[in-house]
Parts: sequence; C-alpha cells; structure tokens
Amino acid sequence: MDLGVITKHSALHAKPNGLILQYGTAGFRTKAEHLDHVMFRMGLLAVLRSKQTKSTIGVMVTASHNPEEDNGVKLVDPLGEMLAPSWEEHATDLANAEEQDMQRVLIDISEKEAVNLQQDAFIVIGRDTRPSSEKLSQSVIDGVTVLGAQFHDYGLLTTPQLHYMVYCRNTSGQYGKATIEGYYQKLSKAFVELTKQASSSGDKYRSLKVDCANGIGALKLKEMEHYFSQGLSIQLFNDGTKGKLNHFCGADFVKSHQKPPQGMEMKSNERCCSFDGDADRIVYYYHDADGHFHLIDGDKIATLISSFLKELLLEIGESLNIGVVQTAYANGSSTRYLEEIMKVPVYCTKTGVKHLHHKAQEFDIGVYFEANGHGTVLFSKAVEMKIKQLTKELEEKKRKAAKMLENIIDLFNQAAGDAISDMLVIEAILALKGLTVQQWDALYMDLPNRQLKVKVADRRVISTTDAERQAVTPPGLQEAINDLVKKYKLSRAFVRPSGTEDVVRVYAEADTQESADSLALEVSLAVFQLAGGIGERPQPGF
Repeated sequence: MDLGVITKHSALHAKPNGLILQYGTAGFRTKAEHLDHVMFRMGLLAVLRSKQTKSTIGVMVTASHNPEEDNGVKLVDPLGEMLAPSWEEHATDLANAEEQDMQRVLIDISEKEAVNLQQDAFIVIGRDTRPSSEKLSQSVIDGVTVLGAQFHDYGLLTTPQLHYMVYCRNTSGQYGKATIEGYYQKLSKAFVELTKQASSSGDKYRSLKVDCANGIGALKLKEMEHYFSQGLSIQLFNDGTKGKLNHFCGADFVKSHQKPPQGMEMKSNERCCSFDGDADRIVYYYHDADGHFHLIDGDKIATLISSFLKELLLEIGESLNIGVVQTAYANGSSTRYLEEIMKVPVYCTKTGVKHLHHKAQEFDIGVYFEANGHGTVLFSKAVEMKIKQLTKELEEKKRKAAKMLENIIDLFNQAAGDAISDMLVIEAILALKGLTVQQWDALYMDLPNRQLKVKVADRRVISTTDAERQAVTPPGLQEAINDLVKKYKLSRAFVRPSGTEDVVRVYAEADTQESADSLALEVSLAVFQLAGGIGERPQPGF
C-alpha cells in the first residue's frame, strides 16, 4: 500500500472541513456536492474489504428515494448482502478522517481486520441516474485504482441489480450470469414459465401501469420489457424523460402521502405500482369505482406471497419451515391474518433491512417486507436442492407445484429487495390465482394508523426493547403509552428514535382513523413532556 500515492490522490478529493457523516443501513447519504472525498475513500475501503474476504465487493452510487440533489454510496458484501457492521464503523471512521489522519486510519483498518495487502482485489461499481452520479462513481474508481485493484464499471444499474452481480461473481456463476442480460434472462424465463400455468381467464388483468419515479427503474424496464412481454404488458409513467427524480412520484411519495403519483392517469380498478428512485422498493395501488385511493403496501405484498408459498408447500406435501419477518410498523391486521387465518408464523425485528434479512435467513423460506415496500424472499440452499429433486420425482400435480416453486425461487432476487423481481412475482401470483387487485386488497382490512414525529433536544434519551415496541427510557414513558392505549379499541402505539435526526417517531393504530389520530397525538404529547421536546407542542390536525 503506497501511502504517498494515496495521500497525493486524496488531496484531489479533499474533505470539506468539519463535515461528519455516519454510515447507516443505507450507506452514506447527503447533498451530492459534499460526497467527492467519501466516494474516493469508499473505493479504498472496498479494496481492503475485497482483499480481506478474497471476494468481489460492490460499490453502489445512489441515494435511493432521496431528492435528486442528494447522492450516496453503499458497499455490497460478497453474497449480495449489506456491509458487515464492523466495516460500517470503518467506513464512518475513514469518511470522517481529516487528510493528515487518512494514512493512520487505513493502516488501523488493515491491521484490525488482518488484511493481506498482497491479495488481489476486484470491485464492481454501479450508479443511478442522478446528474451527479457519473462524476461521483469516477471518484470511487480513483480510489480503487490507486490501490492497484481490478474493477468492472457496470454504469447505470438499479441497486438490486448490483447486489445480483456481486452474488453471481462470488458463486462462480451458480446463482446466475453476472451480466445485465443474465439478470433479464434469469428473471424473465422464470416469469414466463410461471405465467404459462395460469388459466386464460386471468388474461384480461395482465396489464400494469408502473410509476418509475423518474429513476433508473424506467431505463431497465424498457430494456427488459421484450423478455417478458408475452406474460405481461406494462405501461411506464414518470420514466425520466421529463420531471425530477422522486419529485411527487415514486413508492416513498405514494406510501407517505397515500395518493397516486403526479403524471399517472388512473382508471377505476386498474392495477398500478410505483418503484422508488433506485428500484429496490415497490408498492401497489388502485382507485375503486367511487374514486377512492387504495394503497397495497409491503405488508399486503408479504401476505400475498407467503400465502401462495404456503399453498404450494401443502400441494407438494412438504412441511418446510416458513416464516414472515415484520417490523413494529407492520399493520396489526396483517399480523393477525397471517398468524390466525394462514397459520404462518410471524416474527418481529428492529426497523432496518439488515435486521429483517438476518432473521429471514433462519428459515427454510424467509419472507420479509417492510411496510414501505422493500423486501424479498430467501430460500435456504437445502430447500433449493429439495425442490429441484421434487420436480423430477412426483406425480403430475405435485410435480407441477414443485416446478412453480422452482420458478419462484429463480424469480426472487435473493441478494436484496428488488422492485422488478417483486413486481414479476406479484404479477405471476395474481395471474395464477386469477385475482383482481380488489380481491387481493380485500384479503384483510388495514387498521387505521397515524405516524407523527416529535422534535427533541437529544434523541438518545429514548431507548427501546422488544424489537422497538417498548420504550425503556425515559422513565415513565412506556407506562404513559400503556395507559393511553387502554382508552382505544384494537389499539397499539410505540415510539422510537430516528436513526438520522433529533426526532422521535410515533406510530399508533386503532379501530377508527379518529381514534388512531387521537392516540398518536396523545403519545406525541407524552414524548414531548417526558423526552425533552423542543419547539411547538404537538397540535391536533395533521
């Protein structure tokens, strides 16, 4: 490691004085103009991680659902998973080191992690469509090359596609071919084979309107469309030709505002969906005959998918261990429906994809979706092998169900939540079951809920337990919440500190919207009083 050369190059990517950033679940995110030094340094860090793991590591330049003027970067570990927690700390230390401390921090990381600096390294890089992304990914490449590593720049990719490339390269092509065509072919082949099994009665429902958030999802769906067009006709909106990324459109906008994106014409009962800016989240929605908007979020997506998987397992007579992983934000009705009607066990983890992904790995089949539409299904290697055998052995009915399961395994991007992959799975299931969007929505009724946030002087005064469903500190807060919840029917509420700003997030649900709103306000006032609220006291009216 030639420290002199690194220092010389680092000076070309100088760190703004006093800027402090934190590597979180989504990597680094901030205004694009503050990220040049971070990109260069993440190139360096990716090389050290690659040398340590003797594997290909990914670097993705994106800020997902953030506004267009932001950008960000995250590293992808060998099996397409998120960066290991100890390396998140290294990322934060390296990004925040002043120029004169850079050499020391790099040496510290190498020594702590026993990195063999003679080991070869290989990095793959992808980026989203933001105006700043190309220049910033060049800064990553500068960091990679200064340490003498090899790299492949895939250019424009969705975030899940980069996760897929990393996974393919580190499994010697067993998971799939590490090219964009390989990705399109793997998913489309599985989708077309699946939908061939659908009865023709479902045909009239097989068109879909897709809001692409003016992001990378539009480019990739346009490239991919002809691979699966015999099974699904899609119409793209907010495709990036005009309009800003994530501006009044995209999955995050639709979910948080509970209304359709700008720029999409919706007729009643038409199936529509929205991706976010880097295509790793998806939500569905429709207008009913009375013009009311209905959102189908990650909870209902998980319910559709897990119910279908459970049916296939019953058909082939396999009692595999299937589990659904949710966070405290999952609607209570979805949890009840899964546990009581479908008899599928549900587990709750802390908020954040890494916690859900980790828990889902404990099952033969682990289904996880956050309410915001980010999720996937993980299948253990043993399950994949077993299903492959069953496609050869059984009587026709069972063999057909096993073949469907095999296609679904191929259709899911098991490296990461993937809006394109999830969309194709959902469309295939709706076609196979002959379900309309209204029938899917009617599986259960969501309990009315309300989310609020309360500004506090220091978010660290709030600590939680039981997957963030119970407040431990400050004293008296949980007791106050318990007393408030008792006043309402079918109610629950919890509070948790934000991961990024000095606010406390409040969630409440109850049997009516009025009750949910009232409970959320009362809990917010309790937080304001007991946890050092600042500014205006929470007021009625949202």
